[in-house]
Amino acid sequence: MKVVVLNGKKVNYDGNAGYESLGSEVVVYEDSTPEQYAERSEGAEVIVTKELPVDADHINALPESVKLICEAGTGYNNIDLAACKARGIKVCNVPAYSSERVAQTAIMMLLNLSSNMGKQIRALEKSDRTNFTKCLQVGHTEVNGKTLGIIGAGNIGTKVIAVAKALEMNILVYTRTPKDFGEGVRSCTLEEIFKESDYISLHCPLTPQTKHIVNEETLALMKPTACIINTSRGALIDEPALIKALQEGKIAGAGLDVQETEPPIAENPLYDMDNVILTPHMGWKGLETRQRLVSVLAANIAAYAAGTPKNIVG
Repeated sequence: MKVVVLNGKKVNYDGNAGYESLGSEVVVYEDSTPEQYAERSEGAEVIVTKELPVDADHINALPESVKLICEAGTGYNNIDLAACKARGIKVCNVPAYSSERVAQTAIMMLLNLSSNMGKQIRALEKSDRTNFTKCLQVGHTEVNGKTLGIIGAGNIGTKVIAVAKALEMNILVYTRTPKDFGEGVRSCTLEEIFKESDYISLHCPLTPQTKHIVNEETLALMKPTACIINTSRGALIDEPALIKALQEGKIAGAGLDVQETEPPIAENPLYDMDNVILTPHMGWKGLETRQRLVSVLAANIAAYAAGTPKNIVG
């Protein structure tokens, strides 16, 4: 069974997370354009993608040999599932492989925002050392006793909740399927999340219903001292509305590991804002995380070959 990896460099950018375990016949391309999908998939039964846009036209152009598309990640909104179903192509993903590392990224954002760490680091970059000789020049607050709002409480959101409990935070949760998260956690409405939270952390998938769930109206509900954190999908946030709210002091800060356009365009003001922590979608990119990802990919392909496919999403 031939396996083709269409954009291997996305995961194996350092050569430490190879694809040898995916099968006996594996062809790896560092990257592929949509125009190359069909030709490069010739003779392959399985193709592997990582966040590549695969729409109906691309799927319809694939050779008849393709029977399984493995998305090398948890989110699969980049693949047209209806078109795959019409072609009889199964789609599987890799759930929960990066839960720990993404949760750690969200907590890192929270702690850095509470300490105005971005502003402190930028001052040193400008050789401004007055923070060491005068009274603290930046805000520096405790997170214990503060309220953390979680939007989406799957694997990653649940792990963030566990750490927030250890930090003695009050926790509000908005999720499609409410459940008991234990003492110190209260399920509530989306409006309550925005109104009551000191920090809001996004952990929901990108769907038509969640796109721009953070927008001008919901940002207006937030406290001027509140911060928003996004380690999920960039388009959960209406970016121009967020930038405006940050510039006008409507909210205090943002930690963004994902953006609507990745990477952000050179002129994006988020790069240079003191109240923004911007990272390059790094939550899933830890070495152990990527090695785990390839391991689950191999297990998905082996299960499919055995006639017992798993992690099927379409």
